[in-house]
Amino acid sequence: MIAISDLEFQFPQSDFRLAVPSLKIAAGERVVIVGPSGSGKTTLLNLISGILSPSRGTIRVGNGEMNALGDAARRAFRVAKIGLAFQNFELVGYLDAFENILLPYRLNPALRFTPEIERRVEELARDTGIEHRLRYFPHRLSQGEKQRVAICRAVLPQPPLLLADEPTGQLDPSAKGRVVDLLFQQVERSGATLVMVTHDTEVAGRFPRVINCREFAAGGSR
Repeated sequence: MIAISDLEFQFPQSDFRLAVPSLKIAAGERVVIVGPSGSGKTTLLNLISGILSPSRGTIRVGNGEMNALGDAARRAFRVAKIGLAFQNFELVGYLDAFENILLPYRLNPALRFTPEIERRVEELARDTGIEHRLRYFPHRLSQGEKQRVAICRAVLPQPPLLLADEPTGQLDPSAKGRVVDLLFQQVERSGATLVMVTHDTEVAGRFPRVINCREFAAGGSR
């Protein structure tokens, strides 16, 4: 599913440098990325998703070589193939929670909205404890509720790859467990690959494979 080789990345005017000689993640794997703040965990996810481009090396996701694609092609690839749940949520302020979860179906013409998809939104909302917030706009949601909306949106289209950056960071212990359960259920049902970043040792302990980003990073903090 993911194959990285000879990758190097450095932010302009920064001492931070990420170097990944080789990293392979098989289809269907559940992998957690750990490491101290500034070790490049979020940067690595952004490189895998094509949000950032390396200065050298290759990143293959499925059949696509991310760094060989132009900006528009990388965006289209993300919409079609990758479910993203990142720390800043990226919710659309003028859409309620229900419509924010449905956003991939508005952006990707290959996805068809059906009554079954509407039922699935409601099921995901129940699973994450936000069923009573579906008609609330983002400004009325707590940080934890926004996080759960973003997670529901990421898993709704059942993409082959799920990338999650600290998806439990704003949640209480009960909600945290439900969200990790949900992510594991989704990847098991669809055969998807899950790559997650976390600082939480309890959450990390539930994953069969742990990658420590400390070994890839040098210099500043990102």
